[in-house]
Amino acid sequence: MIDLHTHSIFSDGTNTPAELVSMALERNLKAIALTDHDTVGGVAQLLEAADGSAIEAVPGIELSADCKRGTMHVLGYFIDHTCRALLEKIETVQQGRQLRNQEILKKLNKLGYVLMWSDVEKLAGSDVVGRPHFADALIENGHVKSRKSAFDLLLAKGRPAYAERERYSAKECIELIRNAGGIAVLAHPATLNLPPDQLKGLVKGLTECGLGGIEVYYAEYNTENMKRFGEWAKEFGLVCTGGTDFHGANTPDLKLGTGFGQLRVPDEALEHLKAALK
Repeated sequence: MIDLHTHSIFSDGTNTPAELVSMALERNLKAIALTDHDTVGGVAQLLEAADGSAIEAVPGIELSADCKRGTMHVLGYFIDHTCRALLEKIETVQQGRQLRNQEILKKLNKLGYVLMWSDVEKLAGSDVVGRPHFADALIENGHVKSRKSAFDLLLAKGRPAYAERERYSAKECIELIRNAGGIAVLAHPATLNLPPDQLKGLVKGLTECGLGGIEVYYAEYNTENMKRFGEWAKEFGLVCTGGTDFHGANTPDLKLGTGFGQLRVPDEALEHLKAALK
């Protein structure tokens, strides 16, 4: 059993990379990939923690791509986390995040949900502050009761405290990952909120841009999702990958490796990724 989609304190998870390795060992996983949002800050720690253990650690990233509706993320596996071009592009993304965060804070205060920047920053646990940390600050300050209510009421796309930020196109994300020696995979395609025919057309177009895989196994998928995405993977010659999208204590019911209990990512998914790299 493997898990190719996890997050640490370097983005919006609650566990250190070393803790993720320990948890993976406890749950008898064979491999784990760290795919923090727009950062490779935790990759070195993951590789160090897994060195000499029974866990194969996969250096990864999850890049946010520009899209008109829904959410599009592109996962990168087996990237060179020291690649200068990758680090420079990530720095640009982080600068955009900082500007967006300032705008969110202004909007929240204007709406009467008073927060200080320090309220948000202390909950981040890393240098990558995102909307989940604003949600946590809103909870801690008594404005809302849960992350879900924070997003539904204020922070989700289209809600009053939402602020857009600069993102690379999906094609640019794919090129960035490939230029860093990795293989690009479309994460949780269902979150794009597109009709099946439009989503399939998008996947086909991304494949022509160099996409190497699609996330077929995912904690929140139903059987229909997995069947559909698996068929597309076969049709377009993509690797079927998957993972839990583990965030630690932020989603306590979702477990590393098994998601909500039903998820099983085939071990051969990792071998297929390696083969595709060659």
